[in-house]
Amino acid sequence: MVQLAPAVAMDEVTFRSDTVLSDVHLYTPNHRHLMVRLNSVGQPVFLSQFKLLWSQDSWTDSGAKGGDHGDVHTKEPPSAETGSTGSPPGSGHSNEGFSLQAGADTTGREAAEAQLDEDGDLDVVRRPRAASDPNPAGPPRDKVWRGALLLADYILFRQDLFRGCTVLELGAGTGLASIIAATAARTVYCTDVGADLLAMCQRNIALNSHLAAAGGGVVKVKELDWLKDDLCTDPEVPFSWSQEEISDLYNHTTILFAAEVFYDDDLTDAVFKTLSRLAHRLKNACTAILSVEKRLNFTLRHLDVTCEAYDHFRSCLRALEQLADGKLRFVVEPVEASFPQLLVYERIQQLELWKIIAEPVT
Repeated sequence: MVQLAPAVAMDEVTFRSDTVLSDVHLYTPNHRHLMVRLNSVGQPVFLSQFKLLWSQDSWTDSGAKGGDHGDVHTKEPPSAETGSTGSPPGSGHSNEGFSLQAGADTTGREAAEAQLDEDGDLDVVRRPRAASDPNPAGPPRDKVWRGALLLADYILFRQDLFRGCTVLELGAGTGLASIIAATAARTVYCTDVGADLLAMCQRNIALNSHLAAAGGGVVKVKELDWLKDDLCTDPEVPFSWSQEEISDLYNHTTILFAAEVFYDDDLTDAVFKTLSRLAHRLKNACTAILSVEKRLNFTLRHLDVTCEAYDHFRSCLRALEQLADGKLRFVVEPVEASFPQLLVYERIQQLELWKIIAEPVT
């Protein structure tokens, strides 16, 4: 959730007791950003909501033929809190281009161009908290990371791989990749931790229900903590698992995927441990698809530019491939990012996709 602060000069940075100093404030110092909580490594967590507008014709005309990228268009959804009326999600967009909306267009008469930040990440427009918001002008934005957009592009390109399957996303964030996967998959388990984050995913899925409805897919938002061995089944806990859902997960899941979750070494270790644990519990052989951006950072320890988080990710890939427990073997291979780009973002060479195939040892 974001609330606008009183207008100040762009070069006048205002600090408040409920703000967090981060690159978000450096890029937009005249906004007051309300974080929800800190994650396990002390980083701020913000909420964002988005709505995708879908046109199968536009996808066929442009992306499927490898032509121009689909335009990015969006409309601000009606405010549910104030009871305002409007078209339900998925209605009245047959003439829109295949799109991930990045600009505000509440009238529908003028398409906004895609808004990218300085790093090339997509800025997602979020609706005001309520129609009575004292500062409704200038809609705030948040980021959908390039790795998630690359993964979404791959899912759209390889719909044959996802069609009719049960799939699981780890660290879903906004839920973008899960929503795209639901256009082909039978059941999508969209997982993360934190009731606030999962509620945001649920809201985004509702806003984009027209996508899943077109493909007949179902998206289920569930808690999955990488630091715990078992799934939460306590009915009193929001987004917990029923026994039927756990049975469906283990009996039918064939694809796991995750994007932009490899930024902290401890969490990266937890992700790979979770992948291995799930692969051993699944009834069928499975494929994991991982999206990562190789980020360069200057470190005081080396007094040089390094890619420590990426290097640790690659070491975990090697360790998984060398794992020999007599039950499964893991085949790791890179995925060439030469497939059509249907979403608007900067597909830089530092963006990578990796495929992990878990097969029973024979």
